[in-house]
Amino acid sequence: MPINFDKALGVHQHALTLRAQRSEILAANIANVDTPNYKARDIDFEAALSKATGSNETSPVHLKRTAGNHINGNVSASGSSLQAELMYRMPQQSSLDGNTVEAHRENAAFTENALLYQTSLQFLGGKFKGLKAAITGGR
Repeated sequence: MPINFDKALGVHQHALTLRAQRSEILAANIANVDTPNYKARDIDFEAALSKATGSNETSPVHLKRTAGNHINGNVSASGSSLQAELMYRMPQQSSLDGNTVEAHRENAAFTENALLYQTSLQFLGGKFKGLKAAITGGR
């Protein structure tokens, strides 16, 4: 009986990919805190995760490929189905130079994202330990 890793690992494999993407975005925001006219960006993690796992039932458009050489509608331009939509963050107080990065918010978001990334890694580690125990019979 083959193992279905999508079912065995659950949502955490998708969460890791999206958390890594969000870390890059937040790091870019932090790096550009003093850049004039830089606009802070972020992703809606929950929406991207529900889209990646297929639990988004409100999706109005379902594309059907009628020929093998048509573009797959479920894959983004970069080839990954886990690309989240980048959005601009609305600042609570914008700066005079047009920069919308608020260092305290970005640092807090980055720290929270890093902790949640670590949590997903721990869950995946537990899943793999369980799979290994099931395969080897607990030896």
